[in-house]
Amino acid sequence: ALIGGWLAVKSILEAGPMITLTFKNAEGLEAGKTHIKFKDVDIGTVETIALSEDLSQVIVTAKLIKSSEKHLVEGTRFWVVRPRISGGNITGVGTLLSGAYIAVDVGNSRKPQREFIGLETPPPISMEAKGRQILLHSDNLGSLNIGAPIYFRQLKAGQVVGYDLDPDGMGITFKIFVEAPYDKYVNRNTRFWNASGIDIRLDSNGFQVNTQSLLSILLGGIAFETPPGVDLVAEADNSADFNLFEDRTAALKNPEREAYKFDLVFDESARGLTAGAPVDLRGVVVGDVSSKRLDFEPSTHKIIVVVSINLYPERINLRTREKAMKNPGRPSYAERKNFLDGLVASGLRAQLRMGNPLTGQSFVALDFFRNAKPATINWQPDTPQLPTEVGALDSLQAALTSVAKKIEKFPIEQIGNNLEQMLASGNRLMQRLDSETAPEAQATLQAARKALDELGQTLSNDSQFKQDTSAMMRELTRAAQQLRLLSDYLERHPEALLRGKPEDAK
Repeated sequence: ALIGGWLAVKSILEAGPMITLTFKNAEGLEAGKTHIKFKDVDIGTVETIALSEDLSQVIVTAKLIKSSEKHLVEGTRFWVVRPRISGGNITGVGTLLSGAYIAVDVGNSRKPQREFIGLETPPPISMEAKGRQILLHSDNLGSLNIGAPIYFRQLKAGQVVGYDLDPDGMGITFKIFVEAPYDKYVNRNTRFWNASGIDIRLDSNGFQVNTQSLLSILLGGIAFETPPGVDLVAEADNSADFNLFEDRTAALKNPEREAYKFDLVFDESARGLTAGAPVDLRGVVVGDVSSKRLDFEPSTHKIIVVVSINLYPERINLRTREKAMKNPGRPSYAERKNFLDGLVASGLRAQLRMGNPLTGQSFVALDFFRNAKPATINWQPDTPQLPTEVGALDSLQAALTSVAKKIEKFPIEQIGNNLEQMLASGNRLMQRLDSETAPEAQATLQAARKALDELGQTLSNDSQFKQDTSAMMRELTRAAQQLRLLSDYLERHPEALLRGKPEDAK
């Protein structure tokens, strides 16, 4: 009896805790056979598997070893390990032979807990992992997903652990985890951008291809960096918020503290001009295009194009060095307004120009025109209006059209009639001279008459010369028309300067 009692007491004292796990299904689980493991060490076994009263879940009862009792706290996570392919990684291959098991990740809380809700997928980050969680805000999900890698200078520094739709439905909030020691390079001035796929650019520096890795091409990824020249500040707090930019160029672009909005009114086609196109002042980008729209002008009954732009005044030095030393700080709004008024008075105008003949993209150029008509900035509307100038292609088309119209108005028939009248007068004069001239001048007059007869034959209606002249004038007219068609075609298809017409390419 004493031995039996002692064994019973010992069994009770050494018995481990019982826990309850809730899963959506019991795939791969077997009562009495499925093990519970922590770091691949057995710490328990599944005792029973039953359905919930509403049949929506599976309730698993498991018995753990005695030493695991102090680790059953709030935040501890359980999940079923099965063969999985996610984030470019293959996990759980060993369960193909040994069978599925339940894995454990111990929480950091001290509050005891015996009932847990099992995870359907393994947690991307272990509780023991050192690093920092960051929140990123983006307009859309793109090609990113849970498990997508995070890069710092092309080194894998973490991964995406989750994402949620914003409450207002206007964006996506990503949860990423940056591992140590890379997390110390994240500060409030750090920029994050979507590094998915391949970034291909064709600019003045040539053809460029940028990518982080083959994995980012297939699964997507995020990269981060602090822009050069930006002050390094304290490290970002855990769960700090950042914006996710579309690409590296947008992320590392200097932040603009001020932006002046202007409208540009064009009475011409704005084909090839898109939002984000640069606003260029003598080769230096001082702004960008925000939008374009069509408006009806009641006074002229025309449809005009209104292009909205942002000008960044900090990119233009308004002061001399002496004025800046006397009055430090940023120039006032009145100073910048007077400065822009002075530039417009000196001939500053906005003009649409072709930026890339291959793609047909256009941009807005701010330049000085000597022969520009006097104009001023209209500061009255909510968005001020800068004066504009007709684009280069439209100017060429207008000049070619003017030449064609002048050729069409050339009085060919009238010139021919005048020549015929002149010949008739010449013949009458020769007849008169023939009857009144002395005999010794007869030979000279006959030679002159013969020359005039030949000239008359040359300029007659059925003469080859007049036919050739008429044909030449018709060819000039057709050439002018072809020049006008060419200018229209180049405006619609500027890439034809390099590629040629599609029919020619075939």
